[in-house]
Amino acid sequence: MSIVTTDGGLTAFGYGLSILAAALFFFIAGMISRNQKTKISARQLVFCGTAIALAYLTSYIRLIPKMPYGGSVTLFSMLFICLIGYWYGIRAGIMTGLAYGILQFIQEPYVLSLFQVCCDYVLAFAGLGLAGFFSSKKHGLIIGYLVGIFGRYICHVLSGYIFFAAYAPEGMNPFFYTLGYNATYIVPEAIATVIVFSLPPVAKAIAQVKKQAISS
Repeated sequence: MSIVTTDGGLTAFGYGLSILAAALFFFIAGMISRNQKTKISARQLVFCGTAIALAYLTSYIRLIPKMPYGGSVTLFSMLFICLIGYWYGIRAGIMTGLAYGILQFIQEPYVLSLFQVCCDYVLAFAGLGLAGFFSSKKHGLIIGYLVGIFGRYICHVLSGYIFFAAYAPEGMNPFFYTLGYNATYIVPEAIATVIVFSLPPVAKAIAQVKKQAISS
């Protein structure tokens, strides 16, 4: 039974399978949380949910048209997921990124294989949570953000090299093609985002929100 229609959308079965997968993910996440000494608080859930919503909305505010094979420069959508890792640590960051990746897949699915879906949706957006490794470091937000988006970049490059090599221009190495293709939207958004949240008023605002996010 097919999960994808001829125009690239999901069939009814595909939507049902995606919803089931999302429900299973949150069930497993809840079970893991119950077995952890540090449980996710209601405040954390609210901020994680808000970050997912903001990331999802801003992912559709594109500063350049969508690339032909996926990807675009958005209005700082990756930052919101990285902020969760920066505020709450690696586990919360990756879990939030996973949930966001599932949401992106349900909304705009592109399926070639299970591994491709994992690379382009699950692992790529979970990689944004790597920002949590630097939650207690000096300049942790900038470093964490760059590491997080690099994690996403590597996943897209891997997927591109394996599944989209045929789209490389004739005579061009597919590996270098996918490196350049994914850099054309990841790098400009990264530069713009770092510049914006390095501005004193924005940095101050983020610091104030962080106090609210981590206060007991």
